[in-house]
Amino acid sequence: MGGLWNWFWLLVFLWSLAPLYRQRLLHQKRVQLIRAIERSRGSRLISLIHRQESVSFLGIPISRYITIEDSEEVLRAIHLTPEDVPIDMILHTPGGLVLAAEQIAQALRRHRAPVTVFVPHYAMSGGTLIALAADRVVMDPNAVLGPVDPQLGQCPAASVLKVLEQKDINEIDDQTLIMADQARKAIAQVQRTITRILSDRMPVKRAQALAETLSSGTWTHDYPITVDEAKELGLPVSTDMPQEVYEIMSLFPQAGMRRPSVEYIPSPYGPAEQERRRPPR
Repeated sequence: MGGLWNWFWLLVFLWSLAPLYRQRLLHQKRVQLIRAIERSRGSRLISLIHRQESVSFLGIPISRYITIEDSEEVLRAIHLTPEDVPIDMILHTPGGLVLAAEQIAQALRRHRAPVTVFVPHYAMSGGTLIALAADRVVMDPNAVLGPVDPQLGQCPAASVLKVLEQKDINEIDDQTLIMADQARKAIAQVQRTITRILSDRMPVKRAQALAETLSSGTWTHDYPITVDEAKELGLPVSTDMPQEVYEIMSLFPQAGMRRPSVEYIPSPYGPAEQERRRPPR
C-alpha cells in the first residue's frame, strides 16, 4: 500500500511541475526565434506583448498592461543596444500607464539608428504613443492603433471638460471642478509629448494638429484607428509584416484555463487543397 501512495505522490509532484516545464519550453522557443530575427535583420528585437498567458491566480487570468516594470525593462534593453544598431519592437498591448509609455517612447525617439514597431493585432492608447516614436510602423492589414486621450479614473479627460462648457460654473460641484483642472493639464501634457515625438519627422504645426486630434477626445478611447486612417493622419505606416512576427505571437498563448472561443485547422488552404477537399459529385 505504501508503494502505491509513493507512486501517487510522485505523479502529483510531476503533474505540478508540468506548467513550469511548458513555460520554460515556450521561453526557450521565444529566445531562439528572437535570435533568428535579430540575425536576419541585424537589429535588436524587443517584444512588449500583453496577453493573458498561463500565469493566473486560482484560474482567473490576470490583466496585463504597460507598467513601470515594463518601461524599466525596455529602457534597459535600449541602453544595451549600440547607437548604430536598429531596434525592432513587437507591440501588442491595450495600453497602460502614461508615465511608462512616455518613458519608452522618449527612449526610442532618442535612439539614433532606425526604429521599427510591428503591430500584429493592436496597440491602443499608450501602445499608440510608443508607436508614434518609431521611424516606421508595420501593421497587419487588420491591425489597429487607438487614441491617446488621457483618462481620469473611468472618465475621459476631454469629457470632463465638456461639463464646463455645458453648465454654469456655479452649478458645478467642487470635485468636478478639480477633475476639470486635472483634465486640462493631462491633455496639455500628452499633446506636448506627442508634438515633441512627432516634430522630428514632420513640421511642428502638423505635429501639433495631429497631437490634438489624437488626445482631445475626437473619438472614444477604444476607437480603432485602421491602417488606412493611420496613413491619412500622416503616420509612417506599412503592411509589410514579416511572418516571424506572427510566429512570435503564437508563442505567447492566451490563458488555457477555459474552453477556447475560436478553433480552426492551423494550415493554409490553397486552390489545390480546396479542390482535394471538395466532395465528389
